[in-house]
Amino acid sequence: MSKKKDNLLNNRGLTPEDYYINEQGLLVFTAHYHLKRGYCCGNRCKHCPYDYKNTKS
Repeated sequence: MSKKKDNLLNNRGLTPEDYYINEQGLLVFTAHYHLKRGYCCGNRCKHCPYDYKNTKS
């Protein structure tokens, strides 16, 4: 990852435990990040530890 992107993510309070970059170059939040945030956002995140509580079926 570029130093500029790294600084941007760190300035937003993200740590390396909070995300990874997948094969397509997309930022993916980890379960660690979701637990730190404290709630399900309803976006059906790949690593949601809240069992997609706020998503519409």
